[in-house]
Amino acid sequence: MHFRPLHDRVVVRRIEAEEKTSGGIIIPDTAKEKPQEGEVVAVGPGARDDSGQLVKLSVKAGDRILFGKWSGTEVKIDGEDLLIMKESDILGVIDNVVPLKQAA
Repeated sequence: MHFRPLHDRVVVRRIEAEEKTSGGIIIPDTAKEKPQEGEVVAVGPGARDDSGQLVKLSVKAGDRILFGKWSGTEVKIDGEDLLIMKESDILGVIDNVVPLKQAA
């Protein structure tokens, strides 16, 4: 099955968090919180503004994002757990760029 979100909706796959702490302690499933980081799987065409013009989304498929703890609606598509949320529920995009050290 192929799923295409409408308007300003985004389909997100959660990125699972580490199962160990930095000290090596294994975190049991019952104590884990759901990750707030994910990968965008699909995006809708965008929302319409007051004049009827299409406003494209700022994210695209493949982007790593952070989203709110209670954001989105959980769905199962082809046996995979995914989230569908509005673009406004996304807090930001995670870039893999390492910032340069600033000169003192």
